[in-house]
Amino acid sequence: MNARGPLDAPIRGAARAHLGTAGRIGVAVLACMLLACVATLPWSMGGVQSGATTFARYEASNLSLNLLPPIWQQLDADASTRIEAARAAGQYVPGRVLGTDRLGRDVLARLLAGGSVSLLVGLSAAAIAVLVGTLYGSIAGALGGRVDAVLMRIVDILFGLPSILLVVLLAVAVDGVIERQGADLSAASRQAINIATLLVAIGGVSWLTMARVIRGQVMALRAKPFMEACRAIGVGVPRQFTAHLLPNLVGPIAVYAALAVPAAILSESFLSFLGIGVREPLPSWGNMAADGLGELNTVDSRWWLLVAPCLSIALTLVALNFLGDELRERFDPMRGRKVA
Repeated sequence: MNARGPLDAPIRGAARAHLGTAGRIGVAVLACMLLACVATLPWSMGGVQSGATTFARYEASNLSLNLLPPIWQQLDADASTRIEAARAAGQYVPGRVLGTDRLGRDVLARLLAGGSVSLLVGLSAAAIAVLVGTLYGSIAGALGGRVDAVLMRIVDILFGLPSILLVVLLAVAVDGVIERQGADLSAASRQAINIATLLVAIGGVSWLTMARVIRGQVMALRAKPFMEACRAIGVGVPRQFTAHLLPNLVGPIAVYAALAVPAAILSESFLSFLGIGVREPLPSWGNMAADGLGELNTVDSRWWLLVAPCLSIALTLVALNFLGDELRERFDPMRGRKVA
């Protein structure tokens, strides 16, 4: 006899409705963040004239207009005079929606451009982790025996190493190589190498959990009757994987991917906060938070320079975690099963 009664059904239904609502909220917030950051790229990275040189809006600066207050604060006489003088001289005047930073750059433009960079790094690093983890775990689970034992011992060894330390060491080593190249590399090439290193470093240490999950799923599926039937009729290993195993792995892969993206974004933000991730003048939420931290003081606190990137990180991470919980609920094999 079952200990659960009919009164438990509304409770379970309410829990699922709550998860569904959380998932929709996560998707809505994430869509708004992506739309705000990606759709505004032509504006935030568009060229503006600063003196005789054209800069991207996120890096264009006017030191005479540094630390302007945001739009909800009234300008004092000194700030108004500086803005009028800059306009009269034909100099670049940054927007005031979120004010300007210590170098006189538009904080809103940098926040939107930095969001695109952080999201791109997070999504790309998570994609690398999912791809490597899926292939590695599938090979270990499908071959089994000694191959599986060796591959899983390698994973155990890598799990014992501090992942952040490995990322830091790789970033420092690449920085040393870049410095030895000297003037042979342009600023754009240095930025591209730094971001590529960040992607490889974060993705290269984030696939271990995925490999274990996929390996367990593959081993469980190989014991199912339909896989025994495939082997009995002579279906090849590649066909078994693509036609029968991979479709059944979509659920775990989707769930892990949704949960790996916020971890990758948080790692990028943490490394950029320390100064070894995305480098100036290219913005990211991490290095913007590091800059904003220096503006907190008891005399004249410009808290919005820290709150804006930190709030963007928090909203994105919460939305992605809501989405991951919803996917985990949707793909749960026990979800629709009734207890007799």
